[in-house]
Amino acid sequence: MTVYNINLGIGWASSGVEYAQAYRAKAFRTMKIPAKFIFSDLILANNIEDLTKNIGFTDDQIIWLYNFFTDVKIAPSDYPLDQLVNDLNLQNREHKKIVSDNGKECQYILAQENLIIVVRMHDKDKETIDQVSYVYNQQMVKRDFYSYVKYASEYYAGTAKDNHVTYREFFNEDGSLAYTQYLDNGKEMYEFPNQRMYYSKNALYAEMIKELKLQDDDFVILDRMDEDKQLNNGQIIFENYHPAKLIVVVHADHYDPHFTSKQNILWNNFYEYQFTHTDNVASYIVATEKQKELLAKQQKHYRHANPRIDVIPVGSLPQLTVPKKERKPHSIITASRLAVEKHVDWLVKAVIEAHKKINDISLDIYGQGAERSRLEQLIKANHAETYIHLMGQRNLNDIYPKYSAYVAASTSEGFGLSLLEAVGAGLPMIGFDVPYGNQTFIEDGKNGYLLPYNEEWADQKKYESLSKAIVKLFSDDGKLTEFSNHSYKLAKPYLTENVAKSWKKVLEELSND
Repeated sequence: MTVYNINLGIGWASSGVEYAQAYRAKAFRTMKIPAKFIFSDLILANNIEDLTKNIGFTDDQIIWLYNFFTDVKIAPSDYPLDQLVNDLNLQNREHKKIVSDNGKECQYILAQENLIIVVRMHDKDKETIDQVSYVYNQQMVKRDFYSYVKYASEYYAGTAKDNHVTYREFFNEDGSLAYTQYLDNGKEMYEFPNQRMYYSKNALYAEMIKELKLQDDDFVILDRMDEDKQLNNGQIIFENYHPAKLIVVVHADHYDPHFTSKQNILWNNFYEYQFTHTDNVASYIVATEKQKELLAKQQKHYRHANPRIDVIPVGSLPQLTVPKKERKPHSIITASRLAVEKHVDWLVKAVIEAHKKINDISLDIYGQGAERSRLEQLIKANHAETYIHLMGQRNLNDIYPKYSAYVAASTSEGFGLSLLEAVGAGLPMIGFDVPYGNQTFIEDGKNGYLLPYNEEWADQKKYESLSKAIVKLFSDDGKLTEFSNHSYKLAKPYLTENVAKSWKKVLEELSND
């Protein structure tokens, strides 16, 4: 048995879907369930191994569409700079070497050849590389990509104002050509040395799925459908998952209540196809009991269907984390993408109001996103720089226990990985009574305050509600201890070993159906 998990891309600031997959990967390793995670986006800005390792995948768990048809393994970029110098015979070519960007870039200027070779260092101390660009007559002509070998090259053509990639080559370990990708005005074609041709990314992807040779004891877990203009991955998976069993994970709120009536429902467009093809799906996985109850009710009412729906958290905790020293008094942490829908600005305004009554209050905001500059301006305009800080993207495992409370202003959390991590650190919680994460991790009056919410309210009423709850929370130290203990209690079912057992149970039941 192997479990294949379907995604598209991954980055340094990954979304909740990638983190959910990383948690699942760890749970599967705990239960010794063989698992692969398939990424289909073209990822060349970084070695994909850097990105997958960064959030907890192991190299052997990753399948990447673009090296699937080669024998190159997913591996770190440890190609030595010295080896490149030998490869290019630079010792016998007249050149000038310039090191820049604090040692992260190395240029070899070959003036007689009108050529500049720009080397991007992967590790400047170990002198390993991951990219090499070739600039001829002041125009990019080629870029090579390295892990432990050169695994790809891309070639440029055009004018200075319109210099673009015309084709890419992907290589085997021994340097032989595995296949070529040709690009022309948004169209793609893939040519293999044995004269096989694929005239779209869809065709190449479908061939990869077929070459997996899925068995009847395998599972395919669909985490993402179509966000790539070049790829209809959802439809291809539905067409090619047999004889394996198909599982669909629902990572977000699955419908839009604003356009739902007694007669019709508007499904989230990322799930509409899956929800209308229930006969193909062995199980839908949701993260909370409340979402399961609602989805089951809606499927029965609108589609007269009764699909299997299982509840398995999208995240897990390796252990509960306790403070190594006393928590900082009146300190608040929040963590999320800095996006409009997270409403971090409401939280900033709430803490500014609370500061009028609690002069040593502080708020640290972790995460990156498009709203960062607007939040910086808001903090500065209110002279709050001394007690409200934008902390950037960080690993928070050992950071949560330093704080006194966690506050969320988001009104759309399908689960809320940061909420889980916060209760796992015993933090008292504050958030709005909205589906589904807050309702799962905040028990009003037991581990914090679950606040009434109406989207029709003015923003001022919303952030004032948060502010009053913060002041109330910090007004009673005894409550803080009580709330902290209850957060730890809520977190225990989410320990990795317990979540792993849930996955094992579902997979065993589906295998026996």
